[in-house]
Amino acid sequence: MTPIDRRQLLRAAGAGFGLVALADLLRAQAPPAGPLAPRPAHFPAKAKAVIWLFMEGAPSGVDLFDPKPALDRNDGKRIPIDVFNGSPGPLMKSPFTFRRYGQSGAWVCDRYPNVAKHVDEFAFVKSLYSESNDHVPALYQINTGIGRPGFPSAGSWVTYGLGSENQNLPGFVVLGNSAGVKGGPINWSAGFLPSAHQGTLFRPEGNPVLNLRRTAGVTAADQRAQLDLMARLNADHLRARPGEPDLTARIESFELAYRMQAEAADLLDLSKEPAATRTMYGLDDQRSRSFGTKCLHARRLIERGVRFVQVYSDGEWDAHSDLRGNHTNHCAATDVPIDGLLTDLKRRGLLDSTLVIWGGEFGRMPVSQGNGGRDHNPHGFLCWMAGAGIKGGASHGETDEFGHRAVTDRTTVHDLHATMLHLLGVDHKRLTYFHNGRSYRLTDVAGEVLTRVLA
Repeated sequence: MTPIDRRQLLRAAGAGFGLVALADLLRAQAPPAGPLAPRPAHFPAKAKAVIWLFMEGAPSGVDLFDPKPALDRNDGKRIPIDVFNGSPGPLMKSPFTFRRYGQSGAWVCDRYPNVAKHVDEFAFVKSLYSESNDHVPALYQINTGIGRPGFPSAGSWVTYGLGSENQNLPGFVVLGNSAGVKGGPINWSAGFLPSAHQGTLFRPEGNPVLNLRRTAGVTAADQRAQLDLMARLNADHLRARPGEPDLTARIESFELAYRMQAEAADLLDLSKEPAATRTMYGLDDQRSRSFGTKCLHARRLIERGVRFVQVYSDGEWDAHSDLRGNHTNHCAATDVPIDGLLTDLKRRGLLDSTLVIWGGEFGRMPVSQGNGGRDHNPHGFLCWMAGAGIKGGASHGETDEFGHRAVTDRTTVHDLHATMLHLLGVDHKRLTYFHNGRSYRLTDVAGEVLTRVLA
């Protein structure tokens, strides 16, 4: 045991935490077979895996799922309001029409007719708020809980706590934005956690994983011999430097890349998928092909035991002008694939064990900007969740009459993270990592489980 480990045990004993807490610490210190080996949850889990459908650029809740009659009545009127970019325009009603769907009677705009089929499986969280009105820190906050770089992402925390069920693939996979994600790899960084838990980016075009295939002329036996030699050299190096998590992770990364060669090639080959499945995900339509391909890959990843998959939409929902055109295009790109993913998960019996999250880094203002656009709004925005342990048809929180600020059951990003961890069988207050003289957790500032959305 390292000196830090002993100090943790002594603190636990001195604080009177008792044998249960000491047993938790001892269990946490016992090294698993590998950094991503499956670990037991704190309590029985509803979810085994997470698929996070990330709508980068910030979709507008009042134009998609949360219509505000006051916006219609007061369209064109000016209100006192602070915005991110320039002078605010007047209140602007939604350019879309809405109708109610399902037994829950949830509102959905006319641009999401296929997503609307699933509203009775959704739990809406309509009162989220965050700290920054700039994309990059807001992306960091929604992904890591903190709006500045250096902290582990949610997917990294999940694999650190639970490992993964497939040792031949990364435990945390990111299917990225074709234009690149603002803020870059920090959004899926492991931060101060061992680097084995960082997200692995699968590129949207070309070779999804760089440097994965063997160099021409190198046989499998040659490659295995090279890896065995490196393993022996690295093991000697590690023995002189015990307790170095990055070194251990680096050693494991060579082996993981070797194991991935066969499995990743099969995983990413969609040619064996039936034509009906490809159509269901929107692969026959140029508008939805890219996002649909990523959604189909996400299903195949969690089907193979990958713990956490984040699927970024392409381009940005950043409608500073022409919100009608921007959101129409993004809905066309994502509507059929999301319907296909949820339908496919359900018919395969995977939705009962998979948590699906939809949302962006913040929302958009109720007032106009430029030519029919909306500015950034971190004060009140929404997401929805579906699948494992979610109470379909539920709704948590509300924004004000214009959709500007969360006013009822205000919900932090930490609350969202705590709820996700709870569904995975993890007590967010017990999932900690000792770093730089203190214990950290994903919900480090605060965090309460949103019990109203749980089945």
